[in-house]
Amino acid sequence: MNASIIDPLQGDFPEVIEEYLEHGVMKCIAFNRRGTLLAAGCSDGSCVIWDFETRGIVKELRDRDCVASLTSVCWSRCGRRILVSSADKSLILWDVMSGEKITRIVLAQTCLLARLYPGSSAPSTCLACLLSSAPVIVDFNTGTTTVLPVTIPDMENGLAPPLRNKSSDGSPPLTPTAACFNKRGDLVYVGNSKGEILVIDHKSSQIHGMVTVPGGAVIKNIVFSRNGQYLLTNSNDRTLRIYENLLPLKDGHTALEDMSRTIDEVDAVEKIKTVGSKCLSLFREFQDTITKMHWKAPCFSGDGEWVIGGCASKGEHKIYIWDRAGYLVKILEGPKEAVIDLAWHPVHPIVVSVSLTGLVYIWAKDYTENWSAFAPDFKELEENEEYVEREDEFDLVPETEKVKESGVNEDDEVDIVTVDKDAFSDSDMSQEELCFLPAIPCPDVPEQQDKCVGSSSKLIDSNHSVSPLSEGAGQNGIAINHASSPLEGNINYHF
Repeated sequence: MNASIIDPLQGDFPEVIEEYLEHGVMKCIAFNRRGTLLAAGCSDGSCVIWDFETRGIVKELRDRDCVASLTSVCWSRCGRRILVSSADKSLILWDVMSGEKITRIVLAQTCLLARLYPGSSAPSTCLACLLSSAPVIVDFNTGTTTVLPVTIPDMENGLAPPLRNKSSDGSPPLTPTAACFNKRGDLVYVGNSKGEILVIDHKSSQIHGMVTVPGGAVIKNIVFSRNGQYLLTNSNDRTLRIYENLLPLKDGHTALEDMSRTIDEVDAVEKIKTVGSKCLSLFREFQDTITKMHWKAPCFSGDGEWVIGGCASKGEHKIYIWDRAGYLVKILEGPKEAVIDLAWHPVHPIVVSVSLTGLVYIWAKDYTENWSAFAPDFKELEENEEYVEREDEFDLVPETEKVKESGVNEDDEVDIVTVDKDAFSDSDMSQEELCFLPAIPCPDVPEQQDKCVGSSSKLIDSNHSVSPLSEGAGQNGIAINHASSPLEGNINYHF
């Protein structure tokens, strides 16, 4: 049966590689809140910001004390700050407009993922997920860290959860623990190695609720949808799961405390499980029943209607797209390069993926020209046909049959200054939100132009499975347009 008849929204997702971005070796990406800017963390410790409309680099943030590869990039709600985590155990908070470093904090462990507190336009705290330790809340003002619990402590003996890298009985180190803020940032959701989702008040480090994932598999990723209504988890059992958030979006912490007081349970652990069942409800499960593949960097679309997950195989660049009802609607296949990060545009049906070679691919919808959409009586011809003109075809139309004038007052002033809030944007939009950055042109250097010409010739002769890394892309970056692979595109320089 025709899928477009079953699902009227079929087609609101990307289909082909529109172009790709090249600047060094990029490792991680993140859109700002409105999708006008794209930040990418590189292997040399720098963070480049692309203007997503023009596909040109408008800012490069570089700290000489940080030369290790970046592991994550995060925008603040207003878009004026960027937090990056590095493999050298450091967190760096940047001022985007000035390009100056606000602060740099070195942690005890390598940070795999760092997220700024979403409840403030100028956050001073962040959530950091460490390599072999429990997640921590980092205060940039004081430089202190607060360790969050990753398991329910033994209430009877009063024992706290193990916080060291290695337990006292010689068991292996803790596996990386996934964690994320909710929409308002008043709660932290932690997914541990026991297959449990813990709902934690990060200010008091108290566990209020717990939800057990079916099968008890290790939770590798956990992320909220943009509107805060759904939670997506990625487990070691090769399954993606969507949980519906049953708490109110506003004052969720207060509702959670009221719920805890109203539940009468003798056993404290059972009480936490009861509260957890009223916080999250399993909604859908996604998996490839044939190949049983692991998933990489899953996330929601901007409106929360679609779910994407990258194939974790090293030699495949495949992106699976499901609708929220659980149906697989599209498999995007790129070059023979592994997917290491994914991001869906907050507003448009565009997916951006990072390959193992450091290229950023932009997946967009394959639009086809349909002239009948503008003129319903228009007929497209496959070949020339003889046409006999009617005698009155070009006669003047009588006055009585003219189209009635519209009731719009042409003297009214048109507001071209106010920016309309898009349908998928977060609420409480600040007037100080940074949406665009001025581009600073770089002078032409003859030596670099010669290198670019040489690298472009290499594109033609190179193997189809290997993506090019242009030598002359260091300063301004390169965006290659309309290419299903890097070999089929043309190089355009944006200044």
